Amino acid sequence: MDGTGIHAHATATRSAAGRVAMRSLIIGLTAFLTVVDLFATQAILPTLASAYGVSPAAMGFAVNASTMGMAVAGLAVAFFSRRIDRRLGIVASLALLALPTALLAVAPDLATFTVLRIAQGLCMACAFALTLSYLGEACSAADTAGAFAAYITGNVASNLFGRLLAAGLVDHLGLAGNFFVFAALNLAGAVLVWFYLRGTSAPPVPAAAGRSPVAVWRDLARDPALRAAFALGFCLLFAFIGTFTYVNFVLVRPPLALSPMALGFVYFVFLPSILTTPVAGTVVARCGTRPTLGAALAVAGAGLPLLLVAQLPAVLAGLALVGVGTFFAQAVATGFVGRAASLDRGAASGLYLASYFAGGLVGSAVLGQIFDRLGWAACVAGVAAALAAGAVLALRLRLPAGADTPAVPTDSLAGAAARR
Repeated sequence: MDGTGIHAHATATRSAAGRVAMRSLIIGLTAFLTVVDLFATQAILPTLASAYGVSPAAMGFAVNASTMGMAVAGLAVAFFSRRIDRRLGIVASLALLALPTALLAVAPDLATFTVLRIAQGLCMACAFALTLSYLGEACSAADTAGAFAAYITGNVASNLFGRLLAAGLVDHLGLAGNFFVFAALNLAGAVLVWFYLRGTSAPPVPAAAGRSPVAVWRDLARDPALRAAFALGFCLLFAFIGTFTYVNFVLVRPPLALSPMALGFVYFVFLPSILTTPVAGTVVARCGTRPTLGAALAVAGAGLPLLLVAQLPAVLAGLALVGVGTFFAQAVATGFVGRAASLDRGAASGLYLASYFAGGLVGSAVLGQIFDRLGWAACVAGVAAALAAGAVLALRLRLPAGADTPAVPTDSLAGAAARR
């Protein structure tokens, strides 16, 4: 290869790397602005419980009621997937999300607060599921795992920076000011998607054309690997919600007795997850889905005993391990569903998210009662059981023959606008 050819090759390589980096940034930022409301409110749980005069379990259920809306919306997206324009659906969902977020600032009682959280969940999950189906349809097989990892990385970032922001806003502006700022973030997400996805569209779903959504669901449910993936998603959010909801009450009580602002800084424990989750796609490509999931769940499980130590450094280390393991596993599981669902990726993503968020709702309710009645150690034992069940389910994840066939010939997410 002569000097001109080498230079052209290097230029092309840099250009491709730049497109991938930009793609990852936009995907991650979209994820951040989609689910930042879901996690940020957990950081102010003790303040909310005090403001409404209710128990930790009652406030935990109300805050996590958003997962009920997310489960319902996941089913709705799965049902109507083929009829929803991806870009317009995501924009509308994020714009509508700003309304219940702003109304939380003036919610007069816990019942109203709960209903508004459910409405938030409906909007968040619609945007979440449509984005996941878009990624599965618009990325080549080689790029799918990396794209999903970027999306889950944005999810992780929302856990860290959303919680920090909420703690700081409540400390300086009060509860009402906090919710108004987050409503503005929702609108910013709608604007980002509107401009970035201009000129792009998800390709039609070929195999499901002419079939009823119920028939598609039935066929998806018959796939043992997809069934296991859906159940694994349930276990992952069950464990995550159970850990990061009720640990807040442990952290603000003696002997740790953290202030609300200090509680926000606790969530720097998600920083390692921001660094590890983006490499999930690479690890899966080298090691395979099942070994990667097994290792991720083992890391999460290793953090649980540390949560029972009455010393802040140990608890922080435990939370960091649970975060790294569960987010890494979530990135792998969502990527697996995107590759394994050859029939209708939109429906498969919706069903996965419905199961995932149902796990969060059940985890919040069940582990909340355990926490109130039996204490933190019993709650952690429940989390351990969910992770163990997830490890068993991970053994059943096998891609069907031909699942690695590229959905489109090139990385359409990074270059679709240019090609059009």
